[in-house]
Amino acid sequence: MSDIIDADERFRGLLDRLSSKSIDDYYNPYQMFEWPDSLPERMWWMSPELTTTHGTEFATTLSEGQLFALSRFESINFYSLNVHGIRELLIEVVARIHTAGFEMPSEFFHHFIGEENEHMWFFAEFCLRYGKKIYRAPAAGVTIPPASSSKVESLLVFARILIFEELVDHYNSLMARDERLHETIRAINRIHHQDESRHIAFGRELVEHLYGDLKKTATAEELVEVSAYLRRYLSYSFESLYNPQVYRDAGIENPLEFRRALLDAPTRPAAEKQVFRKTLKYLERTGILR
Repeated sequence: MSDIIDADERFRGLLDRLSSKSIDDYYNPYQMFEWPDSLPERMWWMSPELTTTHGTEFATTLSEGQLFALSRFESINFYSLNVHGIRELLIEVVARIHTAGFEMPSEFFHHFIGEENEHMWFFAEFCLRYGKKIYRAPAAGVTIPPASSSKVESLLVFARILIFEELVDHYNSLMARDERLHETIRAINRIHHQDESRHIAFGRELVEHLYGDLKKTATAEELVEVSAYLRRYLSYSFESLYNPQVYRDAGIENPLEFRRALLDAPTRPAAEKQVFRKTLKYLERTGILR
């Protein structure tokens, strides 16, 4: 892959610009945020349009207090997913920095690793301060096939990272602007969105290069399997937002049944498609999704 990236002046220019932007936008997260002792419980902790009950019958049958409680615990789940997702992507990126095939993006990897480590800290800080917990990572539902070639594995790793970042950024960008939310909540979403815009720009370019390299040697069957795997991963990522422990903590009876009812709701497919609207357009344009 190195020769492909080295030959692409546009990608090299993008890496230089993103690295410079990381330096110019650098901030100290340990000094940036104001952490109040507590946040009001009778308010939205997540934009109601982003909660898992939005558009379902439960949005009208549950009381305002129950909906506020759900938004509180769903927000803790969302930031917990960030903690787990960042841990996974850091492991994968650290395993590839300054290795054969990744020489060119390694300088930006240093900025990426530093920024993601700081993101993981402030998301964990929010969860532990205001939720007194970090929810467990969801069960591994879509693992990379062990027989995959190194090219397929790298493509799927960075495509997964990109999907995760685009999912998170959809929520960040909306909550950063939502004046119904506490300023502390808006602030962590705002700063994360600022950094993720760089990471997504990098990830899209890298994934496209990895896919272009894979197509040179892959069979048609392998490319179909890549597409099918990523479609499963998209759904798995979205469904991780529906955590039965959240519903239990919010006082919902029969949380597993409640989760199943939400996943089966007629509005869910449209909600998932809306969250991944830009992601699907990109993956289909590049031919990665078939």
